[in-house]
Formats: sequence, structure tokens, C-alpha cells
Amino acid sequence: MKLYGLKNCDTCRKAMKQLDAAGVNYDFLDVRDDGVSKRQVMDWAKAVGWEKLLNRASTTWRQLPADEKDNVDHSQAVRLMADHPTLIKRPVVQLGGDVFIGWKKETQDALLK
Repeated sequence: MKLYGLKNCDTCRKAMKQLDAAGVNYDFLDVRDDGVSKRQVMDWAKAVGWEKLLNRASTTWRQLPADEKDNVDHSQAVRLMADHPTLIKRPVVQLGGDVFIGWKKETQDALLK
């Protein structure tokens, strides 16, 4: 299992704490420090939908120029998330071919069996 996020993100820290407590092995990758490829973002967007993956509540999103945020489509969203990984909702968990976004109850139920 791979967990992608930010080391200073409270939600990511909560996810790691619960995974550790459950004895689940995972590799943590910080999207800011380790980076994320455009291919990875494309794969995640294909798996869950770019609308779910794009974090429009982030500080990074609010700081983008209006012309970059207006009328965002799939290809522009993928480009923005690849260029600005902090635009990706966190955490992103990859388990085999499955991709989970965020740390909601359905993700916890699927991963903390």
C-alpha cells in the first residue's frame, strides 16, 4: 500500500496513526517533497474522477490566478495537480489497482479490516 500526502497534513497524520495502530504496512510519499508525476495524477483522476481528486478548498487553489481556475476541465486539472501537488486531496491511498481519496469512513472501512 502506498499513501500519498503531505507530512504536515493533519488528515494524513491521522490516517498514518490509524494504519500504524492496525498494523497495516504502507509506504508514505510526500507529494511536495517526493513529487508526483503527471502519469500518476492521470491514473488517479481516471480511477476516481478529477473532480474528486482536485482540492478546490486548498490555499494553493485560492492563490491561483482566475484564468487558471475558470472552466477547468480534465486535462487542465491534471496539469494543475501535477504542477501543484498540494491541489491533490489527501491522502491518496493506492492498494493494488484500487485508489482511495481522503480519509472518510468508507476508506477506513476498506483499509482497516
